[in-house]
Amino acid sequence: MIGYVTLGTENIERAAKFYDALFAEIGAKRIMEGDTFIAWGVSMDKPGLGVIKPFDGKPATSGNGTMVALVVEKPEQVDKLYEKAISLGAKDEGPAGPRGDNFYAGYFRDLDGNKLNFFCMKS
Repeated sequence: MIGYVTLGTENIERAAKFYDALFAEIGAKRIMEGDTFIAWGVSMDKPGLGVIKPFDGKPATSGNGTMVALVVEKPEQVDKLYEKAISLGAKDEGPAGPRGDNFYAGYFRDLDGNKLNFFCMKS
């Protein structure tokens, strides 16, 4: 159902460097870009994530309670991606690890304060 998600940024170049490095770990690359936005994905027919300077010209803000969850296949990928995000300057919002019986996730805030996680379902 989700086609793409955009996150606001005040610094498109800084956000691009962060997400280029982070998403390279899962084979995602830039699939669209313009003067005020960049979108990443693994293909045009799969959901993507983008950063954008707000259209209304007002400051970008992160939404309290808003989060983007990015699915991967294995807990080891969650661990690696969470650590990569932290090494790129992200802030911890809950280290990678199990949450309940079958859910495994690592939570962080990007350089603009947007909350994301990488997760997988364990069998």
